[in-house]
Amino acid sequence: MRARTAIAAIAALIGTALPTYAQAEPVPERTITWSPCAEYEGLECGTFQAPFDWRTPDDGRTVTIAVSRLKARSGQAKGVVLTNPGGPGAPGRGLPLLYADRARLVADLDVIGIDPRGTGASTNATCGGYSWVGIADPRDRGRANTDLLYDAARLQATACQTRSGEFGEVVNTEQTVHDLDLLRRLLGHEKVNWIGYSGGSWMGAYYATYFPDRVDKVVLDSNPDFTSTFQDIFDNFGYAVERRFRTDFLPWVARYDGVYHLGTTAEQVRQVYETTRAELAANPLTLPDGTVVDGFALDLTLTRAQYSKLLFAEAAQALVMLRQATRTGATVLPARYPDAPSATLYAVTCNDTEFRHNRTTLAREAERLGARYPLNGYFQRLAPCAFWDRPPLELKKPTGEGVPPVLMVQSVRDPATPVEGALRAHRAFEGSRMLTVTDEGDHGIYAFGNPCVDEVVEAFIVDGKVPPRDLTCPGMPLPDPTAPAAANTRPVVGWPL
Repeated sequence: MRARTAIAAIAALIGTALPTYAQAEPVPERTITWSPCAEYEGLECGTFQAPFDWRTPDDGRTVTIAVSRLKARSGQAKGVVLTNPGGPGAPGRGLPLLYADRARLVADLDVIGIDPRGTGASTNATCGGYSWVGIADPRDRGRANTDLLYDAARLQATACQTRSGEFGEVVNTEQTVHDLDLLRRLLGHEKVNWIGYSGGSWMGAYYATYFPDRVDKVVLDSNPDFTSTFQDIFDNFGYAVERRFRTDFLPWVARYDGVYHLGTTAEQVRQVYETTRAELAANPLTLPDGTVVDGFALDLTLTRAQYSKLLFAEAAQALVMLRQATRTGATVLPARYPDAPSATLYAVTCNDTEFRHNRTTLAREAERLGARYPLNGYFQRLAPCAFWDRPPLELKKPTGEGVPPVLMVQSVRDPATPVEGALRAHRAFEGSRMLTVTDEGDHGIYAFGNPCVDEVVEAFIVDGKVPPRDLTCPGMPLPDPTAPAAANTRPVVGWPL
């Protein structure tokens, strides 16, 4: 049973003037037709058409935006909550199911899930199925290997921009927030509430910035520094993952050496990881279909596990199985990454904000960060942005001016959106309140089992109680792998790997 669980864990874890937007809003000519979702039991699904390019909304071209709805239990919704699980690029129609048991939230509010433009069941961006992730081990800094890495990153940019074509240029935050405001009007609401995680915090901050008079209560959970650039955000990924890995995960595995037999100290467990990684790098495991599992696949498995303590046990068992497999030659399953979310990630991150690196500085930065944070510091997810032909785009600066109070929720050891960046955004975003979750490292907090956080968020978004000052909540304890296992059906939100 544990072997199957570990295998499943690996599979799951593993000079031109800027254009201006038309000021006149097109009046919606139709409403959304709702019907039961085929994919998500308990939700209704529908679609609507948005202008292909909001700078020229009347040229006749459109894109499809797919949405879902969890109806208010009262049957008479007094308001609506738009939601987003992050990415950028993660489909979000299934997210409302997370709130099905949040009785206070769903009593009188409809909850809306959204597949943003580019991903899910909405009009898709694509890179033609090409992914440079995993083509070479980013920890290998030999000349031939780094040449391969950055050649592949350049090809990623070319593949995405060629295959997505003109549509790829309009997959960005500015276009998406206009889609969201059209959705608001189609739903028939003067104002909407917002709950967004990770990349959904970036989106929510920008929606409030572009349309401050059309948002009511905004919850930003697990925050990147949305006042900064995607390059700076992703450059901070390595140290945040490493902090969570060394502070929480490794000591936890060592505490349960009777279960995992990987070492009685955090350093012993880390050495097992390093040894197993080196063995996989030298002799990757080959699957029947020819796919290989190498050291970098192990990095991705363990990195993804840092997002939630509920994934710790599966990740530890995966390390156990991989350690054994390197000695026996057994095969395991690799992680899979759908193309549309990945293509949307690159379109948004490379289009939205400038990217300063070139081939030489990318290599130098990888070596600097990797030496300090070896689990993830060598991996540069946004390297393709160095080769991106960025369209003319200047996003409005999120300052919070004129925006209703925003509640930011943040754990102190978040591995994907570190607290340091969230604090910078909090200081720069006027009127925001910060709910800091102490002794916690999960990425995605509200509705994931912390009663203190749930109470504060629902008092804010349901009752309209704005905290008079910043608050704290204690984190939740790490799991006990010796206790009876409970099914984990909660989604993992945040930046994709």
